[in-house]
Amino acid sequence: MRALHLLFFSVFSLLMIACETVVKKNVSPTEIIAKQTADDHSYANCKEIHTKHLHLELDVNFENQTIYGVARHEMINNGTDTAIFDIKGLEIQKITLGQKGNEKEASFMIGKWDKDSILGQPLLVTIKRTTQYINIYYKTTELTQAIDWLSPSLTSGKVHPFMYTQGQAILTRTWIPLQDSPANRITYSADVKVPADLMAVMSAKNPHHKTKDGIYHFEMKQAIPCYLIALAVGDLSYRKLGVNSGVYAEPQLLAKASYEFADLPNMITTAENLYGPYKWEQYDLLVLPYSFPYGGMENPRLTFVNPTLLVGDRSLVSVVAHELAHSWSGNLVTNSSWDDFWLNEGFTVYFENRIMEQLYSKEIADMLALIEFQELESTISEMDKSEHPEDSRLKLNLANRDPEDGLTDIAYVKGAFFLKTIEQKVGRKRFDQFLNKYFQHFSFKTVNTEQFKAYLNTQLLQPNKLTFNTSEWLYQKGLPKNCIQLHSQRFEKITQLARKFAAGENIFKKKVSWVKIKGKRRKKKMVYQLKRTDFIAQEWQVFIRQLPKKMAVEQLKLVDRELNFKNWGNAEIMEEWFVLGIRSNYKEVFPAMEKFISKVGRRKFLLPIYSTLAEQERTKKWALGVYKKAKINYHPITQKSIEELIY
Repeated sequence: MRALHLLFFSVFSLLMIACETVVKKNVSPTEIIAKQTADDHSYANCKEIHTKHLHLELDVNFENQTIYGVARHEMINNGTDTAIFDIKGLEIQKITLGQKGNEKEASFMIGKWDKDSILGQPLLVTIKRTTQYINIYYKTTELTQAIDWLSPSLTSGKVHPFMYTQGQAILTRTWIPLQDSPANRITYSADVKVPADLMAVMSAKNPHHKTKDGIYHFEMKQAIPCYLIALAVGDLSYRKLGVNSGVYAEPQLLAKASYEFADLPNMITTAENLYGPYKWEQYDLLVLPYSFPYGGMENPRLTFVNPTLLVGDRSLVSVVAHELAHSWSGNLVTNSSWDDFWLNEGFTVYFENRIMEQLYSKEIADMLALIEFQELESTISEMDKSEHPEDSRLKLNLANRDPEDGLTDIAYVKGAFFLKTIEQKVGRKRFDQFLNKYFQHFSFKTVNTEQFKAYLNTQLLQPNKLTFNTSEWLYQKGLPKNCIQLHSQRFEKITQLARKFAAGENIFKKKVSWVKIKGKRRKKKMVYQLKRTDFIAQEWQVFIRQLPKKMAVEQLKLVDRELNFKNWGNAEIMEEWFVLGIRSNYKEVFPAMEKFISKVGRRKFLLPIYSTLAEQERTKKWALGVYKKAKINYHPITQKSIEELIY
């Protein structure tokens, strides 16, 4: 941060000498936002001037973990003499105006850091009212939060380094100077130089093989919001899965990934049959190293996924269904601000569930939805006691807050159950017709909650003379009384099993029965003992959740002897089991837990574990010791979240 402050004062002094400062000294970032943009999380004056196309020239240097870049913005200028961009943790070297080869250096100013260092800084450039081309020469620094630089030891191959970016929600500004608002959709292209033994891929049209010189060209011809610009570089191989789908992974993981995601072509077909043609040409997956903080990220044409999905039994493919669904909800139709994030995720969870129902049965889809509903109820309960109980509304107010605060089960699951409840009210056929029109009408556009509400009224409710408590769902806390109620026999069955076990019954005791052999007078002795394969992973997840928060250690030992939850390899099960083990003082689980949290960087699993460890002084001390060794394996986003819990 000190380096950037020095840069600011240096630039400011030069501008003052030249009498070319582009803003008054006392203009605050808050005033800039209020005057220039409707987005609480961007300084950019997109109403006056906005990027139409971005071309990147990037040199990825692993030796000093730096990207040296030029961001060439082709702008639509509505007659302003100042262009404002978002930056955070970048070193701006110079700015020029004009097309490449005919550039003239421009004056610029870097504003102060915002109070909480969430938004970063405004970059203000002096231009002419006719300026169309602005070129920003820059490099990333150690303050760049979007990039995860991984040493070979943190990869599967253990030979080559790896790097990837994660831009959502407002971190793209930490590796590219741009107008970082989801309301501004742009096309982009890039020329990227990487070490010759590595491959570069982006959220764009990608190569399937390494080049000899390490130079790659990318094109994204469909307009996207800036948070979906993504880059990864590593020792990658590609395998085709379908006509327009495939998977990238390190060679050591490619076979496992190809097996795990074999249903991807069927998922694409199912999604298209539901809500219209896939409009991004190619849909590939990239399996990242374990430090990736999320289950998946829906970067267009190239979804990033976490290797925790590679369980070997395809039990976690709903994550892929979710990211695929984003090709319609989120990527095709995008929330115009982070206050409207539910429009991305609520639609996507609903769509994901429809894909799972079509491919794997309604019983499976309902069970997945019920598991998510449990998580939603827990989130609402926690929010009611929090500093921001109003966050259980779908439409948020995140002004002066990190938009990451809105990435909760409210947007995802309450949003999905809102849509499920509408479907129940109007009927599936009508609702599917409405959603098809919605995706077509707002295709490659941004939308806010109020626009959706109006569209819902005029296109679905009013024509069918129906009333619905839309405003209650959108603007009030918690869950309305008319929320759809789902039921699942399998859910109930595993719940009963958990209750029996919690009451002290040995559910693993062998049961003997005698079955009469057809056509004979004798009977056959049948011995049955409960085993892990009797239920799918999601059912065992329900089993753990239905147990008391604290159990007798001997009971937990019995489960591990019979089912080996602590070493299963399914991260969904292991995380829930570890949390129960911590609260129950089940010491035998700690070695497996340490191994797990030292390897896996996915926040969904790490935050509940570290949060539970922080509840007691003894386990908190243990957590601090593990974290100090393991933090190198975590993305900066994850590090920040964990440190808020344990320090």
